[in-house]
Amino acid sequence: MKTLIKNVTILTMIDDDQPITGDILIEGDKIKKLGTQITDGVDEVIEGQGMIAMPGLINAHQHTPMSLLKGFSDDLKLMDWLEKKMLPAEARMTPEDIYWGAKLLMAEMIKSGTTAFADMYIHMNEIASAVQEVGMRASLTRGLVFLQDDGGKRITEALELVERWNGKAEGRISTMLGPHAPYTCPPKALRKIINMAEELNLPIHIHLAETKEEVMKIQEKYNQTPTEYLYNEGLFERSHVLLAHSVHLNRRDIRFLKGMRGGVSHNPVSNLKLGCGIAPVFEMINQGITVGLGTDGTGSATTIDMFEEIKAATWLQKLDYGDPTVLPAGHVLRMATKGSAKLLNIDNEVGTLEIGKKADIILVDMNKPHLQPIHNVESLLAYSVNGADVDTTIVNGKVLMKNRKLMTIDEDELLKQVTVRAKRIVEGI
Repeated sequence: MKTLIKNVTILTMIDDDQPITGDILIEGDKIKKLGTQITDGVDEVIEGQGMIAMPGLINAHQHTPMSLLKGFSDDLKLMDWLEKKMLPAEARMTPEDIYWGAKLLMAEMIKSGTTAFADMYIHMNEIASAVQEVGMRASLTRGLVFLQDDGGKRITEALELVERWNGKAEGRISTMLGPHAPYTCPPKALRKIINMAEELNLPIHIHLAETKEEVMKIQEKYNQTPTEYLYNEGLFERSHVLLAHSVHLNRRDIRFLKGMRGGVSHNPVSNLKLGCGIAPVFEMINQGITVGLGTDGTGSATTIDMFEEIKAATWLQKLDYGDPTVLPAGHVLRMATKGSAKLLNIDNEVGTLEIGKKADIILVDMNKPHLQPIHNVESLLAYSVNGADVDTTIVNGKVLMKNRKLMTIDEDELLKQVTVRAKRIVEGI
C-alpha cells in the first residue's frame, strides 16, 4: 500500500529543522520519501493543503480503562479520590469493561493526535487486544503492587503479557515491567523486578515522587528520598526506566537521574488537578535528563488531549521560573514527540518524520480562525492548537482517522457500550 500526502507543511521535529512545504510518500508501514513533486504511483492520495504534518504525539504515561471514570471523582483530595472513589470503582470493573474503557480512550487519543502511549493497569490482555484491533502503538505494563502476598499472581500475569504480546500487532505493541511505585514495592520485590527486567532485556515503568506524602513515607521507612531509594537499589544503573511524575525531586535527586537510560514522563494537567505540585522539568532538562509528556489517567486528568499537556507544561515552567523564555514552543513539542518516544524506547522507529521511520503521522488543520494568521508554526501548535484541530491520524502507515472520522472504531457502538458499563460501575459509590 502506497499513500501520498500532498502539498502539506512538514514539521519533522528533527533538532532545529524548520517547516517545509512538500509531499510525504508512505510505503507499507514506513516513510519512503519526503520532498516535493513526488510522482510515484500510489494507492491513495491525501490532500494536505492548509495542513501541518507532524509526528504523532506520544502519551508517555496513561491508565486507559480509567476513561470509564472520567469526571466521577473530581475536586477531591488525593486520598479521598483514591480510597473513596477510584479503588471501589475499579474493583467493580470486569475484563470486558477494561477492554471497552481502553477502546474509548484510544478513540479519544486518535481524535486528538496521539498515535502511541504507555499504559500501566490490570487485565492487560484485554487492553492489548483493543490495541491490536484499533491500530495504535503502545507500550503495555502490568502494574505490580507488593503490599500483600498474592502468591506471585501479579508477576505471573506480567510475564504472560510479555510472552504473549511483546512485538506483536505488526510490531506496534511493546512491553515493560511495572513496579508500581517506591512506596508499594519493598526492596526485595523491587530487586526481583530489576533482575527480571535485566534478564529479559525489558524497560521498567514506575511512578516516582508524585506527592509529598510519598516522599514522607519513604523518608520515614528507609531514611531516603524515593529517588535515592530507587538509585540505591540499582534501578537507574541497570535498566531503561520510564519514571512517571517525578514532581517532588530535590537537586540531589536530580543528580541521581543524570545519565539514566529513559527519563521522566511529565504529566502537568493531572499534577495540577490533584494539587500535587510543579515538577522541576527545566532543571531536569538542563541536567541532560530526557523529559517526555503524558496525561496520566482520565480518573485524575479528565482530559487526555496532549495539546493541553503541551500548553500546561510550558506555562508551568515559565510561571515557576518567572521567565517567559523557559521551555519554548519548539522544545515542548519535541518533548511530546521525540522525547516521549525515547521514554518508550521506540525512538529508533517513531518520534520524528524521517525516511525509513514508521509512518506515525498526524495532520493538523490550520484553516480555522484561531489558527490564523500563521507567523510561527511551532508557536501555534504549542499555544493555540487543540486536539479537535487534528484532521487525520496515521499509525504504522494505516489511516486510523480521516476528516475527523474514525476508520477502525465503530463510534456509535463504542458510546453505547461505555455508557451502560460506566453507569453500572459507579452506581452507589
